[in-house]
Amino acid sequence: MLKSFFAGLALTVLPVLTLAQAQDAQTINFGIISTESSQNLKTTWEPFIADMAKETGLNVKPFFATDYAGVIEAMRFGKVQLAWYGNKSAMEAVDRADAEIFAQTADAEGNPGYWSVLVTSVDSPLNDLNDVLKCDKTLNFGIGDPNSTSGYLVPMTYIFAEKNVEPKECFKTVRNANHETNAMAAANKQVDVAANNTENMRRLEVTNPEAFKKLKVIWQSPLIPADPLVWRSDLDQATKDKLYTFIMTYGRNGTPEEIAHDRQVLKALQWAPFRPSSNAQLYPIRTLELTKQLFKVKGDQTLAEADRQAKVAELEAKIAEVNKQATETPSM
Repeated sequence: MLKSFFAGLALTVLPVLTLAQAQDAQTINFGIISTESSQNLKTTWEPFIADMAKETGLNVKPFFATDYAGVIEAMRFGKVQLAWYGNKSAMEAVDRADAEIFAQTADAEGNPGYWSVLVTSVDSPLNDLNDVLKCDKTLNFGIGDPNSTSGYLVPMTYIFAEKNVEPKECFKTVRNANHETNAMAAANKQVDVAANNTENMRRLEVTNPEAFKKLKVIWQSPLIPADPLVWRSDLDQATKDKLYTFIMTYGRNGTPEEIAHDRQVLKALQWAPFRPSSNAQLYPIRTLELTKQLFKVKGDQTLAEADRQAKVAELEAKIAEVNKQATETPSM
């Protein structure tokens, strides 16, 4: 049904809202993880949030924090009711903040997800992982937020844990930063190599093409599932219904002009219309986290052999259980 039809119907049936009534609308704080500066995030997110408020009648406010943990903790204590996370931070929110996944982003270019990358200056002598992992403490390394999937969990698992390398023992310095900061640090040679992802690199090409030209990718990970949208599970059902309807029809329903507007807003976020999802999309991430722990235990020479074997068996059992749950859970 067309948005304009519903808007006209509402005007004929419902009384005009007074200012006081509008101010009494239920407030939903929308948490946005700090992949880049708050100002850049505001530019791309505010049109979407404004449309959400308009279409749902809710008082939707963006919530920014200096790191991923700030959004997770805000949701944990009921200060944030709805959030965009990466998979690792969504897993933390599900486990610690009474959260559940209800939707998943879709890449504007049709990719099934995205990839973690390592980037360095275009004229750097570093060309592959062997160059990065010489571990002579001459390189400065930029890694992501500890709750980032592509900036932290994926490189920690596939690059370091798998090869039994502790970054702080390998590099001259290791610093945590968001994707944008890491990219700029590598482009400006403030670090020798840094973690990032393909989505952020595409965005950098638009927002700072000169910096983008100064970078080269020297490693790319296996595929990472697209980011989830998450709400607190104790949000009342009527509000969930409003939000779900808005999310699932955004960029799909309405007049041609309305759909074009919605898709332009989504394009700025590098997305196409959303897809339904659930906590089941976290199974690969849970496996990844357990695998990282498994590699670490296998390489821990301080453990007695019996203790190591016991911990390995425990982690392998947990991985098998997660994989079993994944195969038994119907796809969306």
